[in-house]
Amino acid sequence: MKYLKVAYLVVATLAAGSANAVSFHGEAGSKWTNVGMSFGANEPGFTFSGNWAHNDNDGDVASLGLGWNIPLGSVLITLGGKTLYLNPDDNDEGYAVAVGGGAQLPLGEHFTLFGDAYFSPDSLSSGVAQYGEANAGLRWNVNKTFSVDGGYRYVGMEGKDGRSDNILADGAYAGVNFSF
Repeated sequence: MKYLKVAYLVVATLAAGSANAVSFHGEAGSKWTNVGMSFGANEPGFTFSGNWAHNDNDGDVASLGLGWNIPLGSVLITLGGKTLYLNPDDNDEGYAVAVGGGAQLPLGEHFTLFGDAYFSPDSLSSGVAQYGEANAGLRWNVNKTFSVDGGYRYVGMEGKDGRSDNILADGAYAGVNFSF
């Protein structure tokens, strides 16, 4: 009977997690693009994400992320990490594990202020000396399924062994989100 209760608890937890909203998003800056998807990004509990960022002059980054969303009043705080595949143009191809988090602050019914940052030191990355990313902006929630973002994004890899740095994104962007 004890194992049945544990099994029920596990199934209920997984079922609750599968009810989380799925979001697809795309962003574009002056020299870069980023596409991704997430599960449960705007709700308390576990959140999962994946994305691919590309810059014609500086390379690519792909990531899979796992986080825990914690509501603190009206603010939703995320703590988590990402595993990254790094393919910079001026450095060796490699991998990284980045830790970080973010926050979302609703500003009424239709707007949300958001930001996040992740960092991987040399000890958790290969091919580059370190990896860092930061993102901040304002989201206009047009309706429950569609929103528009505007903000600033930085994605960079510091060169290793005297090689050049690769900056995939460093500037303003516009983006769209579809949630189901």
